[in-house]
Amino acid sequence: MLEVKVIESALRTVIVGGGFTGLFTALYLSHLSYVGQVILIDPSERFVFKPLLFEFLNGQMNADQVWPSYEELLRGSHVTFVQDRVEHIDLAERKVELASGLHYTYTHMVLALGSTSGYFGTPGAAENSFTFRSGQDVLALRQHLRECLQRASQTEDTQLRRKLLTVAIIGAGPTGVELSATLADWLPDWYTQFGGDPQEIRVVLMNRGPNILSGDVNAHLHDTALAALKRRVVPVDLLTGAPVTALRPGQVEYTYNNQPAVLETETIVWTAGTATHPLLKDLPIPPENRDKHGRPYIVPTLHLMGYPEVFAGGDCVTQFKPEPALAQVAYQQAKAIAHNLVNISAGEVPRVGHVLLRGTLMKLGTMEGAANIFDKYMVTGKMGHVIRHMTYLEMLPAPVHNLKVTGEWLSDELFHRAKSLV
Repeated sequence: MLEVKVIESALRTVIVGGGFTGLFTALYLSHLSYVGQVILIDPSERFVFKPLLFEFLNGQMNADQVWPSYEELLRGSHVTFVQDRVEHIDLAERKVELASGLHYTYTHMVLALGSTSGYFGTPGAAENSFTFRSGQDVLALRQHLRECLQRASQTEDTQLRRKLLTVAIIGAGPTGVELSATLADWLPDWYTQFGGDPQEIRVVLMNRGPNILSGDVNAHLHDTALAALKRRVVPVDLLTGAPVTALRPGQVEYTYNNQPAVLETETIVWTAGTATHPLLKDLPIPPENRDKHGRPYIVPTLHLMGYPEVFAGGDCVTQFKPEPALAQVAYQQAKAIAHNLVNISAGEVPRVGHVLLRGTLMKLGTMEGAANIFDKYMVTGKMGHVIRHMTYLEMLPAPVHNLKVTGEWLSDELFHRAKSLV
């Protein structure tokens, strides 16, 4: 029989999920000299800085920068990292049960589970497409693309070569747009190294709706992004109003103008949406305390409705006035949660966690980007790329003894540095 290890502590905060909210809550707690025990639980060995996955894919940045280990990031802190998968959360007993058989009780918990890929019931989508959410996703996609380019450079079969050189991106939200633009610049150069004709590369961005970036915080960049997609080394083929009906091996089935159609491709990347984490669906939270997607509501002090000992942030939960799923939101929520935990440990009451959106950033090609700073200054092109890259370098997590106040995204110092480049 598996022996279940139980660890007791007078004051213990368990953080479930090591994404932006979870990791930076842990780092801030250590930085603020929190008196309680802090346990961070995540199934992965490494944290992934998602905004720079595009640079990791095309080799502009390496794994140590974009995909560092939790052990490295938490070195010198008082945070205990547990690499394990949470299988059940018992809110009544204040207990977190892990796949290994371990379970941890808590005085406070931080839910920072993030979201999962959402396929909207599309047949074959999960089995026949790549996702673009983790370091493993990037490595798998990069290796696959390499094999496709190598095979294409050596085949005389025109139809097969076209299929090998066609990449389909499903979903024209920010990730789909940024990934399409990156691939349309990078793949032609890579294919040239194998002796191929770069103009044979085809990147197709497909979207159910008629517009890219629809309903997103970056919707105002619609025209800028459209123009950028056309300026790539190979222009991105934009196929909107084309809902995907099924994915088969080597095929995307979709409808266009109410007619069925098929796109032949060896590479399909799904960026069309997200789904609520399964663990959250199992929590005993009534429907009226959830949004239409099943995400629990949090109150302004960032704890679950009805559970003041459970704080939460990021895109696994929502508020009645939802915040966009951005890294800067998660950073600021992490800082607010950490301060509230410190306040509670000192006998004080938790305070409202305010989020100030400081702008948005988009990658629109290898050396092109857009930076919307405080909704007042829009910088595009190469300077937009420089500002985006500089900003994310400032935001990269560091070991706790070097922790910067990254929650203050686009600080006054950085803001003035960015303006000087305009």
